Amino acid sequence: MARSVTTQRKITNTVIAWFVGFLICFPILWILVLSFKTEADAIKTPIEVLRATWTFENYGIVQERSDYGKHFSNSVIIAFGSTVLGLLIAIPAAWSMAFVPSKRTKDILLWMLSTKMLPAVGVLYPIYLLFIQLGLLDSRMGLVLVLMLINLPIIVWMLYTYFREIPGEILEAARMDGATLREEVLFILTPMAIPGIASTLLLNVILAWNEAFWTLNLTAAKAAPLTAFIASYSSPEGLFYAKLSAASTMAIAPILILGWFSQKQLVRGLTFGAVK
Repeated sequence: MARSVTTQRKITNTVIAWFVGFLICFPILWILVLSFKTEADAIKTPIEVLRATWTFENYGIVQERSDYGKHFSNSVIIAFGSTVLGLLIAIPAAWSMAFVPSKRTKDILLWMLSTKMLPAVGVLYPIYLLFIQLGLLDSRMGLVLVLMLINLPIIVWMLYTYFREIPGEILEAARMDGATLREEVLFILTPMAIPGIASTLLLNVILAWNEAFWTLNLTAAKAAPLTAFIASYSSPEGLFYAKLSAASTMAIAPILILGWFSQKQLVRGLTFGAVK
């Protein structure tokens, strides 16, 4: 029997949730506010900043100094390319781990996850040398490959969890009806796991979009995504807070919009199989 919740408890929980949500979103809101202020106003006290005149000049200056369109297209290609490539590799891998019994499955999954525990700087030098030898330095293909490999353990783990919630009897019935391995994965398993695959895709697009370490170290100008676009406004002469805030807002706005419109699908996928 479900427990009854008093009105006072609901109000308290709502207030706490809004407060925590405000704390989480405050840095983004403050960046948005600073992006509409002048450099002189951006370094003042918070009260003075809010009272200062609002202006769009920072966005105009950022557009003049930087090629936002090129950085944006690089981010889209790198984020979605690495995620789609990772899904193509992870779906068969997760299928085999979920439906082909093996004593080594958990060991393999733990080994894959352990690769995320290694500091990225520990493998920067060998990867940098490989990129030079293979001609992948400052190329979108190189970043697609490296970000795919970095996020592949997360993709496999998430898909494995979703696939485990699908009854194996359904796949056995498909085999009895004459379905091949390819048809089983493409036409039976994949459609049933669409919520999980969609949430995995969205989460890994966000991770690839926000990746800064590899994009800053493996690119110069040709394949630089929006993370490099933001970093270009931090110079030895000092931080230009207003312009940096405008550039940051322009960089995070696309992924925030994507997350806003896909939040239902993301929540549905993340809770897939939680209630039976």
